[in-house]
Amino acid sequence: MGNSTTRRKLLAQAGGMAGIAALANSVNGEAAYAAESPSSIPDYYDKLGVTKIINAAGTYTILTASTMPASVQEAVARAAKHPVRLLELQQKAGEYLAQRLHCEAAMVTAGASSALTLGTAACIDVRNQCAVQAVPMKVSALRRNEVLIQKAHRYSYDHAVENCGARLIEVESLNDYQRSFSERTVMAHFFNAAEGGQISREDWIRVAHQHGVPCFNDAAADVPPIANLWNYTQMGFDLVTFSGGKGIRGPQNAGLLLGRKDLISAAAATNNPFDEGVGRGMKVAKEQIVGMVAAVDWLLSQSDEAMEAEFRARADRICSELKSIPTLESTIAVPAVANHVPHLLLRYDQQRVKIAPLQVAQRLREGHPSIELNPSTGRREGSAGLHSDEHTIVVGVWMLEPGEDVIVGRRLREVLMSAAGA
Repeated sequence: MGNSTTRRKLLAQAGGMAGIAALANSVNGEAAYAAESPSSIPDYYDKLGVTKIINAAGTYTILTASTMPASVQEAVARAAKHPVRLLELQQKAGEYLAQRLHCEAAMVTAGASSALTLGTAACIDVRNQCAVQAVPMKVSALRRNEVLIQKAHRYSYDHAVENCGARLIEVESLNDYQRSFSERTVMAHFFNAAEGGQISREDWIRVAHQHGVPCFNDAAADVPPIANLWNYTQMGFDLVTFSGGKGIRGPQNAGLLLGRKDLISAAAATNNPFDEGVGRGMKVAKEQIVGMVAAVDWLLSQSDEAMEAEFRARADRICSELKSIPTLESTIAVPAVANHVPHLLLRYDQQRVKIAPLQVAQRLREGHPSIELNPSTGRREGSAGLHSDEHTIVVGVWMLEPGEDVIVGRRLREVLMSAAGA
């Protein structure tokens, strides 16, 4: 009978009646796990001795980024219960996301960094008329292998582009950019949150398209506003990536790659589960794919205005706990592009309150509960768009859970008042 083994034979091979009983339990969904109730499952952070924190910093990977809303958590849990065909799930999820986000095509990736690699590989593939197996080790031998980038846009994530074996060519002025296109150019890369650079998004797109070269925009942390999920593709970028675990509030190990249908198709061909492309190890589980779809649905049900009002209310509740701190002044800062949400900035006279912001951050980190402030606290070099200094405490309020704003305010008051001699 070849591969058409009957169900009866499978049952017999499973060990007679005992095998039949076991398989019947598995067929009946969760019957085999009926004895396990949610209350019997241990808290594995506690079991492993991992410290839980209050996240008054933001959506930083090192702090496991955002928390998923309840609807996204439920979607992930449900997805974990059933196997499906991966390629069908990837296809259907991509089609749904493209429709919701007003672009030609979409795919869920293993984070924004993975999307950068897969998108670059797609551009190399398309510009060289099929080079999946050449990426990354043989790219230097290809006719087209150069990626243009503004010198001011070089950043700590562009190695995800270089992972494809591409050679980055730096440009500064618009004239530099025009002159740098050649037969070797496969892509023009733009860092959306860069705070420098002479060439605008519009000019970057226009010139690239004059030369028939696709342009890629890394907008990983640039939601909200919600409309950015389609603003950049509609502006003309051929590929755009967003992180799933930041403002979208999806799984931390997922992201979005949006853009031209032919390029998304080429990216998918170099991705898991295919074993010949650079993306074979960039697996996205069924739970993360469903989680990203659910997160987009959740985000599109929100409004920028309501989210900003809630974040400002959290900042106000923290400030209300700090009224007794001598010389304390508070302001709200909203970064222009990345992490475009209200952040609370606190300054005080350190002659009166004798503790530096970096020391405040350390005291909160070591306390109970452990609280992480924004990494810009007490530093001139912090997060993009957050212009802090040695005298400023920066509180990121947008990842706080209900009630945690009051806890943060009270702990800040305790630390600062003790330093003020009160």
